Formats: sequence, structure tokens, C-alpha cells
Amino acid sequence: MTQEQPEHEIEKDAIEQETATPETVEPDSIEEGAADHEGDTEEVGGYRAGFVTFVGRPNVGKSTLTNALVGEKVAITSSKPQTTRRAIRGLVHRPDGQLVIVDTPGIHRPRTLLGQRLNDLVESTLGDVDVIGLCIPADEKIGPGDRFINEQLERYGRAKKIAIVTKIDEVSRDKVGEQLLAVSQLREWDSIVPVSATESIQLDVLADEILALLPRSVALYPAEAVTEETLEDRVSELIREAALEGVTDELPHSLAVTIDDIQRRDDKDIVEIYANVFVERDSQKAIIIGKGGSRLKDVGSRARAEIEPLVGSPVFLSLRVKVAKEWQRDPKQLRRLGF
Repeated sequence: MTQEQPEHEIEKDAIEQETATPETVEPDSIEEGAADHEGDTEEVGGYRAGFVTFVGRPNVGKSTLTNALVGEKVAITSSKPQTTRRAIRGLVHRPDGQLVIVDTPGIHRPRTLLGQRLNDLVESTLGDVDVIGLCIPADEKIGPGDRFINEQLERYGRAKKIAIVTKIDEVSRDKVGEQLLAVSQLREWDSIVPVSATESIQLDVLADEILALLPRSVALYPAEAVTEETLEDRVSELIREAALEGVTDELPHSLAVTIDDIQRRDDKDIVEIYANVFVERDSQKAIIIGKGGSRLKDVGSRARAEIEPLVGSPVFLSLRVKVAKEWQRDPKQLRRLGF
């Protein structure tokens, strides 16, 4: 039976900040959307809508690209492998169509039950989307990992396949050209697009190319929506992103965050958030807390800086660090933590 260890709590004062709150929508399954959006083309005219997902090795910029296309941070980013743990949908609205980008965990060789469940999630997502984009960075030669993922795409015959050469701002034009040629030799692609998500280079071109491959359809989501993630989901991910900063070895994989409560105070302009940061060992707990709670204070500060624009109010954030031994391998703990 997994036992929780004693808690450590640290609370941060709120900082004034005025911002707008983005819209979220309730989730539907990809299967439902994919089945429904192939309707009467006369009714929808030239409008197109559908699902696209980006795949690739860790740190090729999949989540960064998702955020850049959406125009808002809907997926957390980190240099740590397997940062993404859920299928997160970001919505791109255009006059002639709607892109539903499904940001998924990276394809990897699982070592835990959590890893296997993440791979299962990726596989089910790839089987349902309309377009799969293989992301390959311009600043690295094509390697075994890229070739392995490219070979796996053969299993998903339903989806159109495009290649996206990322990080083109980090290399010369000649290097970009060499990478485009190398990528073109992997398979016969429906499209190849070089982009830079951080510098917003060729993002409109990429959106155009994806949209052209989507089926004619009515819009699948309201025009004001940017994601279907709940506020609790987005807040927990932003806290986890802050906690990932600066940690190494196995600790990034051992981190999980749950939200106990989010409430807006009636007597003052403030949102109170009570959250738990889970790790797997006491030694990891000590690292997260830091000497005299210094590191946990930094985590709270970084998290609040991201959460306050999201909720449109100053935030009071209470973080408690707990140990759930070997939770990545424990089915009961995985369910409790939302996996």
C-alpha cells in the first residue's frame, strides 16, 4: 500500500496583475469530431476543419510549435523528455477553416506503467487524426530516432503525412536546404514546410498547408475557444512546468501535480489556488523544497507569473510537496493522479 509522507507547505503573497481570461471548452473525443466533420460539402462551402498532431523526438519543438500556431500557451514546454503527458488540444481559427492541434507525448520506449499508458495515448491519437506532422530540427542530422518514428507512420494510413523542419532560425539557409533535401528522401510527403516557432517564420504557410489537407467541414469548436483544457488542468501543468526548471536525472519523470481547489475570493480581487506536488522519494522531496524552502518559493513565483495572466487576477498559491512512492508503476496512484 502506497503511503504519503508528511507535507511541506509554502504560501506566496499575491501580486497585482490585470489580464483577460481565455476561453476553454468541454472535451469531446477525436473520434466524434472526425466522424462528424465529413458532412455535406455544399453546406460548408470551402470551409475545412480537422485534427492534426505533431510527432518527433524529444526537444524538436512540438509543443512550442503548437503554442505558436494557436497564438497562446496551451501546452507547457521544457527541455526535459516526456514533458507532455496528455493529449492537449489547441485551436487555430482562420476565415477559411479551423485546425485542431492535438499535442501528445513523444513516442518513446516505456520503462514504467505511466510510460506505457502515454504510448497507448499517442497510438490512439495518431489513429484518429487527419494529418500527422513529423517534426525534424534543422540543426541536427536525421538520426535513428527520426527514422524509427517515420517508419511508425506507415501504421496510420488514414492520415496525410507532412514533414516540418523546425528551428530554421538557428542555422544558415544552406543548412536548411540540406535538411529539406534529406527529409524529402525519407518518404513521399504530402507537404514539407520549414518553420521557426520562436521567430514566427512560415507559420502561416504551415497552417495553409495543413488546412488544405483537412476535410471540408463546419467548425468543430466555437470561435472564441483556444483549448478544451479545464482551468484546473492548465494550472496544474503550469505548476509542473515551473517545478521542472533546473531539475535533472529521474526527478522530471517523478513529478506530478494535482489541484485541491481554485476559488475566487468575493471580498478581494484574488484567486486562491491550493495544489500538491508529488514526487516518488524523500530525497526528491528535499530537492524540490530546497534549503529553507528556497527552491519551492522559486517554483511558486514562476508558476504564479504564468497563472495570473490565465486567470486575470492576482494569485495566492499554496504548494504542498508529498511523496507517493513509485507512483509511475502503481495503477492506483496513476488513477489518483489523473493517468
